[in-house]
Amino acid sequence: MTNVDMKDLVALCKRRGFIFPASEIYGGINGFWDFGPLGTELKNNLRDMWWKWMVTTPPIGPDGEPVQIVGLDTAIIQNPKAWEASGHVGGFNDPMVDCKESKKRYRADHMNVYQADGSEYYFAFDKDASTENILKKVEKFYKKNKIEYSQDIGVHKTGTYDKYFDGDEVVGQTDIANFIAPDTYTSGTLTEPRQFNMMFHSFAGAAAGEENKVYLRPETCGGIFLNFKNVMDSSRVKMPFGIAQIGKAFRNEVTPRNFIFRSREFEQMELEWFCHEDDVPKWFDFWVEQRKKFWDFVGIDLNKIHFLDVPDGDRAHYSQKTTDFEYQFPFSGDGYDELEGVAHRGNYDLTKHQEHSGVKQQYIDPVTNERYIPHVIEPSCGLTRGVLALLSEAYVIDENRPSGGYMNFKPSMAPKKAAILPLVAKDGMPEAATKLYMELREHFAVDLDIKQNIGKRYARQDEIGTPYCFTIDGDTLTDGTVTVRERNTMSQERIPLDQVLLYLREKLAL
Repeated sequence: MTNVDMKDLVALCKRRGFIFPASEIYGGINGFWDFGPLGTELKNNLRDMWWKWMVTTPPIGPDGEPVQIVGLDTAIIQNPKAWEASGHVGGFNDPMVDCKESKKRYRADHMNVYQADGSEYYFAFDKDASTENILKKVEKFYKKNKIEYSQDIGVHKTGTYDKYFDGDEVVGQTDIANFIAPDTYTSGTLTEPRQFNMMFHSFAGAAAGEENKVYLRPETCGGIFLNFKNVMDSSRVKMPFGIAQIGKAFRNEVTPRNFIFRSREFEQMELEWFCHEDDVPKWFDFWVEQRKKFWDFVGIDLNKIHFLDVPDGDRAHYSQKTTDFEYQFPFSGDGYDELEGVAHRGNYDLTKHQEHSGVKQQYIDPVTNERYIPHVIEPSCGLTRGVLALLSEAYVIDENRPSGGYMNFKPSMAPKKAAILPLVAKDGMPEAATKLYMELREHFAVDLDIKQNIGKRYARQDEIGTPYCFTIDGDTLTDGTVTVRERNTMSQERIPLDQVLLYLREKLAL
């Protein structure tokens, strides 16, 4: 279990300029976040590294040759017929349940249901609820309703709330009047689940009628499938090959939660890997291993990732096989929450677009002349969730530091790679620091910090995760050396001023 307190991490993100609530001066808006100066740098570092791994220098395939992947940047709004064909308009739904007393709405599949031992009552809780809080709620319910109970209360999980209404469990055996909502102490206030479509809609053009209704994309892969034929016709690609895209997606989540983990506007990094059906097992395993290597490379401890082979019934309707990468976020407790999924989507998407558009989505093998609609392996991860994983992984508590801790980003991911700090703001030190800064900024994202005492400046750089600080002092002006301080160990050494760039290049290459 992680020892990072989510409240502390959120506070640091705001204090140091990683992430702010959107439109905060007006009270914010639930489910939307703004990335600050450092958060933008961190997000761009992760984004650019993913693009390098996938598109610029794609991995070496099983045959010893680089795989072929091209990139796209497609429109957020597409012809609404595209989303009808993909099934999003008719089927992109979540089971929602309302509480008639609190007027709150919940995801039915995100509420665990617990029954107190020997009781007729069923208590619904958010999946993040701790056993301690569950027992407190149960005891308080009994007291408020003057129901006798044992001092040694026990509870056991009976499923998720939606399961009581889909024929899988206790339909007809449990009276809905015996359910207690998460935020009330009155039984019978919850409704049965209803399907709620998560698509954001708008109107294109002057009239706001149904004929002009459009949707914001709920995932970035849609534009890739729409351009499959365009890429084949315009690019020199041959099977197997991939198409990658990074971009914004929008889902009208009813219950955004856990900081930027589940929000209504977010970014995705998705690859659609097209191949012959016979080659699916080979490529599926290949991409699972490649994605493990990527997260390890950017600094995520693979011991904190649970690799879940999603069972039948829990997968997306189009998926024939899915492996989820679940990370132990601070709010996950002893469990895990999804960071990335690698899915075999079959040829569902291209087949649907061929049926609805009338445009063939087939590939013709130039050797065998075989015509087929390729199958797809999809490694799909949330860029926004990836940033949260990097922040969670990097957060280190160290009470021996003035800052109380530091952000242990891998140097290649750190928003700032180095800071240049004159010991005092006089005696020619700011000028020497500025000269070094002007040299380094051509190569790396670096920070020039002149004011405050040196201890406070070190503390700030620790909190934003800067791996190296170069201090200009009186000796620098006489012997041409600087002090370099390493973030994690706080160790210091003197190096020649004219070797700083080379020093950084060597350290950042590790």
